[in-house]
Amino acid sequence: MPLLHLCTWSEVEAYLNTSKGVIVPIGSTEQHGPMGLIGTDALCAEAIAKGVGEATDALVAPTISVGMALHHTAFPGTISLRPSTLILVIRDYLVSLVRSGFQRFFFINGHGGNIATLKAAFAETYAVLADLQVPEADQVRCEVANWFMCRSVIELARDLYGDREGSHATPSEVAVTQFLYPAAIKRVPLNPEVNTGHAIYSAADFRRRYPDGRMGADSSLATLEHGQQFYERAVQELSDRYRQFLQAE
Repeated sequence: MPLLHLCTWSEVEAYLNTSKGVIVPIGSTEQHGPMGLIGTDALCAEAIAKGVGEATDALVAPTISVGMALHHTAFPGTISLRPSTLILVIRDYLVSLVRSGFQRFFFINGHGGNIATLKAAFAETYAVLADLQVPEADQVRCEVANWFMCRSVIELARDLYGDREGSHATPSEVAVTQFLYPAAIKRVPLNPEVNTGHAIYSAADFRRRYPDGRMGADSSLATLEHGQQFYERAVQELSDRYRQFLQAE
C-alpha cells in the first residue's frame, strides 16, 4: 500500500499510468469526552484509509487532520478551521493533485462536522477547475465516505451498545482508537447521565449542553476487541465502495 508522502515523484507518475484514483483521509482534532483521544477522528480515518489502500492497491494521500470543529472549541486542545478556510484547503489540495493527473478522489472521513464543508469544497473545486480550463476537468469526481456511517459499522454498534452509542465520543470510535493505540487507552469515571438531542450552535452553548463533551454516548463500553471489529468492517465495506467509485462514469 503506497503512501503518497513516502513516494518519489517518479513513483507517483508510474502509479498514474495504472490508476487515477487516490484516497484522502480527513478527520478532526477535537475533544472526545473524558476518555476519547483528541485526535480520534483523524486517527480513525487515517488507519481505515491505509487499510483500504492496502486492500485495493490505492495510493493514500496525507491526512487532513484538522477539520471543522468550531462547536468543540470551548474544550481545551481542540483545533478547528472555519468552513471557509477548510474549503480553500481542500480546493487547493485537489487542484494540485488534478494537475498531477489524478481524477478520482475518495475522502474517508472521520468527523460528522466535516460533511457539509466537504460537499461545498467539492463544488468549489469543480468550478475552479473549469475556470482554470484544466484539461479533462470534467472527468474529476469527488466522494465522501464516512466510515462511521458504514452499514456494517452501524449494525455492529447497535448490537454492542444499543442507544448508548450516542453521536459523539461514541464507544465505537473510542474502541477503534483503543485498537490502534492500546498504550493510550484512558479509563476514567463517567457520569451515567449524558445529554443528547440538543441542536448544535456556538461553542459556549455546546459546552453548556454537553458539559463533559459526550453526546448521548457511553464511551466506557469501548474495548480494544470491539475496535478491531469496527476497523475490519469499515475497511471491507469502504474497499468495495472505492472499487465501485473507480468504475463509475
